[in-house]
Amino acid sequence: MATSRRLAARLLPALGSLIVLAAVFAWLDRDALRAALVAPSPGWLAAALLLGVPQMALSAWRWQLTAHRLDAPLPFGRALAEYYLGSFLNQVLPGGVLGDASRAWRHARTQAADSPGPRAAWLAVVLERASGQFALLLLALATLLFSPVIGQVLGRAFAGIDQDSSAAPLPVRLALTGAALVLLFVLRRNGLLRHLANAGQRALLARDALWRQLLASLAITASYLAVYFCCARMLGINTPATTLLALIPWVLLAMALPLSLAGWGLREGAAALLWAAAGLDVAQGVAISISYGLVVLLSTLPGAWVLARRAP
Repeated sequence: MATSRRLAARLLPALGSLIVLAAVFAWLDRDALRAALVAPSPGWLAAALLLGVPQMALSAWRWQLTAHRLDAPLPFGRALAEYYLGSFLNQVLPGGVLGDASRAWRHARTQAADSPGPRAAWLAVVLERASGQFALLLLALATLLFSPVIGQVLGRAFAGIDQDSSAAPLPVRLALTGAALVLLFVLRRNGLLRHLANAGQRALLARDALWRQLLASLAITASYLAVYFCCARMLGINTPATTLLALIPWVLLAMALPLSLAGWGLREGAAALLWAAAGLDVAQGVAISISYGLVVLLSTLPGAWVLARRAP
């Protein structure tokens, strides 16, 4: 019975992806979606895939830097292979974080049991991912200041809330607040909050680490935006670059929630809502999102080769 419950819990993110995707497809004009997905440009596809190479290398370097700052040494070659493998597992396993957990676990196994290395290996992955999400959030917030498109989106969203006070019901807000409080209680009870704060100060916020972390994370995040932009042009969608680059960070933020299979469903749902609020063709927005998901999966396939080599 317990095994069945664990299996069901692991499959819930995949089920959530399917449900959201089904809802998005039911909302869309499927003929328009099919039309948007036809005849991808091979040149833009190649550009999107090639961008994944420096993106993965820089991500592995950021992880190596973070681990080194926490006294959990990690050679770059191993970091790169593990990052490819972890990224591939994130694409094919529910939740989108099991690949990160697997590379943290394997790194921890290489550290001496009586050293701080095993715990540091786990903290390094958490902080490395947090560094990336912080950079993405910075770029998303920058669009609030500099993009009239986001102002238009927010204006329509607030107009909708004014017209329908049930858009953000009190039970939902209470549930989210309660979940956050429970998470903070668990972190504090287990001492994890203190360890995260201390590790974050050493690996992210120290004077000689902050600029390297920030520049690396901003460059990696910029590569995500560039890949997404290439996917739009690959489909022959000529939405102005300034509009695309303002909307993309918000779509990518939706993928950060570990409630789906590799962001599927959440990404398409966010794209549909944002494109609709911006007055753009919703089918095109969803088509770009689908192509981005496929390109990311293709770019992580070297991780499948790493997995095959390690199979007994």
